[in-house]
Amino acid sequence: MREASFWRKENQEEGVVTCLLCPQYCRIRPGRVGVCRARKNIDGRLYSLIYGEVTSFGLDPIEKKPLYHFYPGWDILSVGTRGCNLACGFCQNWHISQEDAETQGITPEELAAAAAEYGRRGRSIGVAYTYSEPLIWYEFVVDAAKLVHERGLKNVLVTNGEINEDPLRKLLPHIDAMNIDVKAFTESFYARICHGKLEPVLRTAEMSKAAGCHVEITNLVIPGHNDSLDEIRKLVQWVASSLGDDTPLHFSRYFPAYRFDAPPTPVSTLRTAVGIARKMLKYVYMGNVPGGEGNDTHCCTCGEPLIERSGFDLVAYKVKAGKCPACGATVHVVGGPPSVVADLPRPQDETR
Repeated sequence: MREASFWRKENQEEGVVTCLLCPQYCRIRPGRVGVCRARKNIDGRLYSLIYGEVTSFGLDPIEKKPLYHFYPGWDILSVGTRGCNLACGFCQNWHISQEDAETQGITPEELAAAAAEYGRRGRSIGVAYTYSEPLIWYEFVVDAAKLVHERGLKNVLVTNGEINEDPLRKLLPHIDAMNIDVKAFTESFYARICHGKLEPVLRTAEMSKAAGCHVEITNLVIPGHNDSLDEIRKLVQWVASSLGDDTPLHFSRYFPAYRFDAPPTPVSTLRTAVGIARKMLKYVYMGNVPGGEGNDTHCCTCGEPLIERSGFDLVAYKVKAGKCPACGATVHVVGGPPSVVADLPRPQDETR
């Protein structure tokens, strides 16, 4: 265990504390845990129960996060823990986010050293904190991310964005890219299905983009819940106006999972969403669609195919010095594939 960051005492006699990490603002009595089940009041002090506890550990393509405009074609060491500060009825990783999954111990130093070793062996650019919600792993992520940066590698968050402003400000200098899951664009959806709030998620995305962090947005489209044309338009308008029209937006196809058994999202619904979004945004994608439809990156000016993907594999990269080779328009991509970014900083020999 590790004493948690961002909490306060409420009642000295009864030992009640309030967790200030996320917008749940859990008031926790001694011996109890918060909504995330990862932070516990022990004798009037708040502790993280998951510091250095890992449920999942593996090397993934960066496109799987999904991040399509951040070092495309690279791999990234991906790690996750247990617990979540939301309770989405459609969660695809519910066995680690909503249950007490088994974990193995790892220190920040060990994780950074592993990332460095993967970087030396192949094409890994750093560490992605993912699978369950990394923001409730806050203390460990901050410590590990600092060490990963010291080795010249990148830190990525795949997150629901439910975090308060002060802890986000402290975290942002150590994070290079985020995929933020905007689950819907109504507060009622968040309250009813996720037991959370929309507004803090939007604020997280806006603050992260303003701080210079690379941001991509994912929206899982669920029939009958968040797929109305009006809601999709409002989501797209917010991305365009608050994050910029060069921000990649991924519409992902829902499949039955956890407590949701409705049929999968019709592909036609995603095509309609993409059509709406492309009127306001330069880069719009579809996920979980058979045949990889909607995976490729085209020039936003002339339509030239620039980055072609098969599943999570990069099969063609035609961007030249950040420009479309056909018309010269700027292509908004951070870095490039291993064949292009040969000078990516590598871990120093002394970290072996």
